[in-house]
Amino acid sequence: MGKNGKNKKEKPLTPDDILKLEIAEELGLADKIKEGGWKALTSRESGRIGGIMAKRKKK
Repeated sequence: MGKNGKNKKEKPLTPDDILKLEIAEELGLADKIKEGGWKALTSRESGRIGGIMAKRKKK
């Protein structure tokens, strides 16, 4: 597999994956993820997404 992960097989998105992408879009991070993948996010950005996911799951 190459550095950019292009050789990975596409797997179906889980409901958690969909929620994570929706939140990233709301935070304006979708383009950054599309360009560099999830690894392109800072720990602060990833934590923010995780925190919002946790809040929404409690509802």
